[in-house]
Amino acid sequence: MNYKLIFKTLGKLLLLEAILLTIPLIASILNKENIYHAYLIPIIILLAIFFLTTLIKSTNNKFYPKEGFFVVGLTWIVLSLFGSLPFIISQTIPNFFSAFFEAASGFTTTGATIIDDVEAIYKSILLWRSLMVWIGGMGVLVFVIAILPQTSSRSIYLIKAESTGPSVGKLTSKTTLSARILYLIYISLTVILFLLLLIKIPFFDSINYALSTAGTGGFAIHNNSIAHYNSTYVEIVITIFMILFGINFNVFYLILIGNIRKALKSEELKVYLLILFSAIILIAINTLTLYNNIFTSLRYSAFQSASIMSTSGFSSTNFDMWPEFSKWILIILMFIGSSAGSTAGGIKVSRIIIYFKSVLKEIKYTIHPKQVSIITFEDKPITESVSKGAFSYITAYFIILILGILLISVDNYDFTTNFTAALSSISNVGPGFNLVGPLNNYSMFSSFSKTILALIMITGRLELFPILIFLSPKLYTNH
Repeated sequence: MNYKLIFKTLGKLLLLEAILLTIPLIASILNKENIYHAYLIPIIILLAIFFLTTLIKSTNNKFYPKEGFFVVGLTWIVLSLFGSLPFIISQTIPNFFSAFFEAASGFTTTGATIIDDVEAIYKSILLWRSLMVWIGGMGVLVFVIAILPQTSSRSIYLIKAESTGPSVGKLTSKTTLSARILYLIYISLTVILFLLLLIKIPFFDSINYALSTAGTGGFAIHNNSIAHYNSTYVEIVITIFMILFGINFNVFYLILIGNIRKALKSEELKVYLLILFSAIILIAINTLTLYNNIFTSLRYSAFQSASIMSTSGFSSTNFDMWPEFSKWILIILMFIGSSAGSTAGGIKVSRIIIYFKSVLKEIKYTIHPKQVSIITFEDKPITESVSKGAFSYITAYFIILILGILLISVDNYDFTTNFTAALSSISNVGPGFNLVGPLNNYSMFSSFSKTILALIMITGRLELFPILIFLSPKLYTNH
């Protein structure tokens, strides 16, 4: 393990967090909030650590996959720890475990909260929560690579360890340029969303909801989330952008360079939209008796389906009161999530496609052992390693989910609460059902359970394996 290079890389990431913290610091000054120290203290600590890492002299520039996984796993835990300091110092969330939960929820774009009354807390704290979601959406390391170029090998290993989906490709031959293009698209969509929201809601609200929607994090600045506005316009705009941010950013890149036909031919895009629109129609029909109006039913089903499948976690109505059939559709959407290469969580549509194609291949092989069958995805043959990777991921996903449910069950809450809390955490969704439903939060969990859920969020955001590898003793051996 090249620890010197690892800590120099970590130092750059902590510098980024210090720079980000200056934004809520300025907001606190403009709003005359007497909590400047809540941002200054962590900024000073982070800058001091960054300065110390610059003193590290390293002649060994070798950087391998294991270093990439180590950096990613360590970074997201450390960022969440320092990200919790403004909550603790400002006394918004005095308890360390609760503050760590909130910060981890932000950076992982989960959007689960333990704050009972978000409308009563400082505006700068609300902005800090939204900023964590936004930077976590596209990826902290991707951002650092975009602005502080690394060596080519280091860049690709970091992106592979942090990016979502069964395999990672570059948009261009240069990793740094790929990272910059991704963030250019990301920033552009965020700005467009902000301007569209500004037509109907205040400036501060528009900034927060644009940041939170872009990162598909769902941190709200009102106690009843988007339902606060009771605005069809706001819901339609956010619904459209939740869907957009759930699409693989490679599709946007293809459109950007004028290859629209290839973008629209994306197999994952077609399946993603098919699943989403099927859910919208089924829920609209199932909830028609609640709203007595097909347009109202479609309005809420579209928003909530997009919110859950994109793992944004916003709510425009109390979907915990919906019929069981609709609830189970939402739970299925929690499992699936959106596209690989998007800002959303979940298993990912691409893995679901590969998984079912692999199952069908095995069925065909059982019936016709001599028949040669090749699995294709996006018109390309799928290698055995990618197919096995999808199976391994889904297996690990369910093992971690079951283990998480078991561990938090020590708090003795009902099964639906524990199941959806763990599921929502690993898929980075936010709300669940019953005690963690859209009108409730996670504050009732013990410090132990909050820590477990926070670690599950980080594990889910990093596609499981970076954290599992980070915790593996074999990583720290020379073999």
